[in-house]
Amino acid sequence: MNTKVIDSIKRFVVDAKAYLNVASDMEPQAEAEQSIRSGVSFKGSQLLVLIFAIFIASLGLNTDSIPVIIGAMLISPLMGPIIGMGLAIGIQDYELLKRGLKNIVMAVIGSLAASAVYFLISPQYEGASQLLARTSPSIYDVFIALFGGAAGIVSIACKNKGQVMPGVAIATSLMPPLCTAGYGIATWQGTFFFGALYLFFTNMIFIFVASWIGVKLMGYKKVVYQDAKRYSKVKAIVYFIVVSALGVSAYLTVLMIGKNIFISKAQEFVAKEMIFPNTQVLSHSEYVEKGKRHIDVTLIGAALPKDSLQLAMMNRLDSVGLGGTVLTIKQGFSLTQPQIDDEQSYQKFYALMQSQIAERQDEIDSLKYVIHRATAFSSESGRIVPEVKVLFPGIRDIALSQMVASSVGAASSDTVSMVFVNAPAGLSKQDRAKLAEFVSVRLNHKNVHVTLNPAGFPWPSAKKAAATERKSINKGGK
Repeated sequence: MNTKVIDSIKRFVVDAKAYLNVASDMEPQAEAEQSIRSGVSFKGSQLLVLIFAIFIASLGLNTDSIPVIIGAMLISPLMGPIIGMGLAIGIQDYELLKRGLKNIVMAVIGSLAASAVYFLISPQYEGASQLLARTSPSIYDVFIALFGGAAGIVSIACKNKGQVMPGVAIATSLMPPLCTAGYGIATWQGTFFFGALYLFFTNMIFIFVASWIGVKLMGYKKVVYQDAKRYSKVKAIVYFIVVSALGVSAYLTVLMIGKNIFISKAQEFVAKEMIFPNTQVLSHSEYVEKGKRHIDVTLIGAALPKDSLQLAMMNRLDSVGLGGTVLTIKQGFSLTQPQIDDEQSYQKFYALMQSQIAERQDEIDSLKYVIHRATAFSSESGRIVPEVKVLFPGIRDIALSQMVASSVGAASSDTVSMVFVNAPAGLSKQDRAKLAEFVSVRLNHKNVHVTLNPAGFPWPSAKKAAATERKSINKGGK
């Protein structure tokens, strides 16, 4: 390799290291610690701010207003105790950890109480979309919490803080899950309560882990204790709690990843495999219940053979790696019997019916046009006969037709406009071309082909002559 190229690569690496080096931008540990410790406390004004933020977030969830929810996240001081616990584990300050745990517990209790009170007096009890979205964590929530916590600890530890913490508060979404859990308490719905708390603790633990790792990587000095025995005991308990929490979170995250992969593959399976000529998928749901994977599909349109359909779909499930999934197919819904219960399915049913009606109307209009073109061309033959008789005296009969010409050796076909002529004395090449042009202009058809005196064609004049001959024979015989 060229020496200049190698030197350029080396300079690029050195410059990249300089850009990524945060040592020059780091605040002294004492100042960063003081900033974090001051945010751990939840007494007085901070607790009131948290309660007001909870009410604002609850209003945002109740009215399904994203700007209001974002505003509540910006106000909320929930990030302080979580990052404080990460610092406490990193520098082994267990008094700070105990204070952080105490404050986050009080914050959670206060948040649940405030949101529950709000939803008890709120006139609207239906779960809005933003509310429902905060009851089911995904793998993306884990990554958001990790990167958000990392951004938070770095911004606090560095001099150039910018506007990182408000962005972290919005991204990590700690407020809406607590409000949703309060909604679950107010309405006695365990799904909302436990699902939202699971999401909150998942976010909290991974923000805490990111902060802990950040403190370790920045090389913060540990707190020195005089009582070594008490320190060792507290350290063992803390590490056991942390490792246990991380183990549970890791296990639940693995389950979450597996569930997300299954749902993605199941949705792709329904979209690609369940395509039928006169039947469509009205609705489908993919979920995991008690460790068992399920796909529920509702079909609309022409009924399909139940047993053969189920067997075919199960075989296809095995082929795409979804073997063992419980597949439930419901069908039988039609235009005459729309057995639909929920509003969303009804709207989808209505849209499908409108689409099918439009498609069939287009097909009918297209067929009408084709029939009109075909019959119009043939029926016009009677109308142009007087003109043909004047222009071409040698023609006795004429027949017009449109037909499809297909190739036997290849899958190709074309529509041909034919003019069959009965001219016993024949027609010159010039008259044949003139006749083709006349018919083309008169009937507005292109590519008209003229066939002269086809053998065995049932011409009216020939039938008339044969009938006259039979009558004369019959008279002669008498």
